[in-house]
Amino acid sequence: MSQGLITAAYIIAAILFIASLSGLSSQESAKRGNYFGIIGMIIAIVATIASSQVSGLGYITIAMAVGAGIGVRLALKVEMTSMPELIAILHSFVGLAAAFIGFNSFLGHAPLIGSEQVIHNVEVFLGIFIGAVTFTGSLVAFGKLSGKINSSPLSLPGKNWINIAAVASSAYLLVSFVTGDLGLAALIIMTVIALAFGWHLVASIGGADMPVVVSMLNSYSGWAAAATGFMLSNDLLIITGALVGSSGAILSYIMCRAMNRSFASVILGGFGNEITTNSGDEEQGEHFATSSQEVADALNAAKNVIIVPGYGMAVAQAQYPVAELTKRLRAKGKNVRFGIHPVAGRLPGHMNVLLAEAKVPYDIVLEMDEINDDFTKTDVVLVIGANDTVNPAANEPGTPISGMPVLHVWEAEKVVVFKRSMASGYAGVQNPLFFKENSEMLFGDAKASVDAILQSL
Repeated sequence: MSQGLITAAYIIAAILFIASLSGLSSQESAKRGNYFGIIGMIIAIVATIASSQVSGLGYITIAMAVGAGIGVRLALKVEMTSMPELIAILHSFVGLAAAFIGFNSFLGHAPLIGSEQVIHNVEVFLGIFIGAVTFTGSLVAFGKLSGKINSSPLSLPGKNWINIAAVASSAYLLVSFVTGDLGLAALIIMTVIALAFGWHLVASIGGADMPVVVSMLNSYSGWAAAATGFMLSNDLLIITGALVGSSGAILSYIMCRAMNRSFASVILGGFGNEITTNSGDEEQGEHFATSSQEVADALNAAKNVIIVPGYGMAVAQAQYPVAELTKRLRAKGKNVRFGIHPVAGRLPGHMNVLLAEAKVPYDIVLEMDEINDDFTKTDVVLVIGANDTVNPAANEPGTPISGMPVLHVWEAEKVVVFKRSMASGYAGVQNPLFFKENSEMLFGDAKASVDAILQSL
């Protein structure tokens, strides 16, 4: 394939990637956006393989077949509840690839002189640094999200000074590498520092903030890909990496605003780990248990109902009976809506995807800012598997979620909380909502509980 055709294919692929991001901005167009992204990636891969600069097609074909097989198996096997950790581990692959390509580009690149050599060395150094940070950071995120690592934030003595020292030493090594004083040794030392730095950044972040971490690592992986594009002189990889990096950064910023966190502290890995009090699992009063029949009676008597889903709904795969419950109540003339917190679940948009999968109408799925003022006019709120996002402790100082905007479900006339037990949420903070006079606990599997309510209706 001629260079002109490859360039044209890259332009078309870049346009499709931009259209894909645009499509993902809303639930109605998300499916179309995914198709644009798939088509764009196919064009990009075919054009790259067809380039005269690419050799070893047999090895590439084998690698692609193995990767495609693993990807298909994961896509068929992984449940929606495991998507956050899957995305985290995929980010680690991007980071590892960027680091490998950086070393390969340094060791195998043709000799350069003057400013070209300086620019190339900077590209190699930054690509390896970002890739190594992304790799270990994503592994830690995967471990925390999958429960293999404790979700509590790591707080080493002088942790901020550790981060500053890692960045400062890497900057010194960059100068030494570019000037040729240390050469390959500078890259190796920096890689070790970057690997430890990435681990420490994410390990220092508490479980309540992990949704932001996922979007932050998404941004890091994009910038790692962009750095790889510079090393390989591949314009499409630069464009794609910049799109992923910038969109991930914007999403991180939006998530930080939703959680009342500092964007700068996210980048530095220093958020979510302040010294806290009242973060234990002890009960703060007497809770009141209810039954499926009593909840059904309350719903029959209610006019306005709001359903607040959380990660527990995803774990129980209760979105389908919840959708059926919504359909039944609306058929009875009830005003039923959903309140979605920006970080509900463990991935941005997690609940929206589950509800869309169950065919819940888009127009009754509202964001926190759209529905928070309506709880005072609501008869019954069903909190299905949510915890930290409806926790009044966010309004109190000295807790891991202090200052985080939450859904004010306790302002409704009656609140029913669907939970398996009285255990605290992912942030490790007990929820005073459970002990309020207008709150009742419906214990058990969320799917089974909703099915029982449907039978009682």
